[in-house]
Amino acid sequence: MKSTSIPNQTNTASVLNLTLLIPMLAAIVAITPLAIDMYLPAMATLASSFDSSITTVQQSLSLYLAGYALGMLTFGPIADRIGRRPLVIIGLSGFMLVSLALAFVKNVEVFLSLRFLQAFIGAAATVVVPGYIKEIYGDNTAKGMSYVSLIMMLAPLLAPSVGSLILEFGEWHLIFFILAFYALFLLSLVVLKLKMPSDRDQGSRSQKSFFGAYAVVFTKPGVKLHIASGVMTSFAFFCYLTASPFVYMEVFGLDKSLFAILFSTNVGALMAANIINSRIVVKYGSRRMLKAATILATLAGLALLSVNLLELSFHYTVAMLIPFMGFLGIMSVNADAIVLMKFQQETGTATAVIGTLRFGCGALAGPLLALFYTGTAVPFSALMLGAVCLVGLFQFFAHQAQN
Repeated sequence: MKSTSIPNQTNTASVLNLTLLIPMLAAIVAITPLAIDMYLPAMATLASSFDSSITTVQQSLSLYLAGYALGMLTFGPIADRIGRRPLVIIGLSGFMLVSLALAFVKNVEVFLSLRFLQAFIGAAATVVVPGYIKEIYGDNTAKGMSYVSLIMMLAPLLAPSVGSLILEFGEWHLIFFILAFYALFLLSLVVLKLKMPSDRDQGSRSQKSFFGAYAVVFTKPGVKLHIASGVMTSFAFFCYLTASPFVYMEVFGLDKSLFAILFSTNVGALMAANIINSRIVVKYGSRRMLKAATILATLAGLALLSVNLLELSFHYTVAMLIPFMGFLGIMSVNADAIVLMKFQQETGTATAVIGTLRFGCGALAGPLLALFYTGTAVPFSALMLGAVCLVGLFQFFAHQAQN
């Protein structure tokens, strides 16, 4: 496959050093996991401060996810029409101001409302990032997305520890002051350094209406099955995120410290997978990488289900989860890259569709795990395997449609 990434990267390098651009884009996307995970250790403190229950404060997480999904749906087509840079500036500015407001909140109702608004406006900045990646890397978009994913994964890994550390030195308000400063720092970098060719090229923007842009995405041939593949990989991720504390600490009786180590190990597997993908996807292409990773993930998923049906020790579950999570990471970035490569002017809208469906389907993981609860790790293993098998089915039909 002939690559267009070299000319794209050469043109971009004359405007902005790529060693700054990729970390900057990753840092922009990272505002979401940071805003979600950094305040988790402060849940009980927030409830006490607002004279409210912790269950009420926990609703802020669901509201944040809902606000983020709605924000992506709103700003995706707008970015395609007016350009990406204004949306990044609006999103980071709004996120900064709302974060500052959150630091001064006195009651839980205002806190919940502002968390929704923080997610909604922050989505304006994050929804444009895959479009920038596609502009830089061209046919090798999956390589660029692997780099961004690799850097971004540090955020959910470090955020809870950072939040706990902040609480050692100050009150919960400081968490939102730091989020505001983080957004201000990124905003300064964007204003000074983010000057891509597409930001000046009016011809590269979509002329479709808001709903017309969504019609283009949903009617594009060869897109739906790849979107569905990406959504199923997200569902498997959310199954892991939702069930892993229960599986490790309740089913296998491990302590919190060991759980944290094992959780970090699986994040490390995802990071390693992104490094591998970035190195070889140019040679083999996203379709072949997605196919190979799906087959290997299915085998790892079968092994994971088997060791839990046999009620073997946690060592076997850990040994199966590490490669399984790595293959999921490769599946995710390549499925998204295939979708983005289908669009020239509606990348923001496509990103909004992908992101909203991912979060929406991911939200089903908790209820389904509760529905099939048996007190063992079998439902968790079976649901993750089922998701991967569906990806394989979708890819089979996608291949048939091509031939």
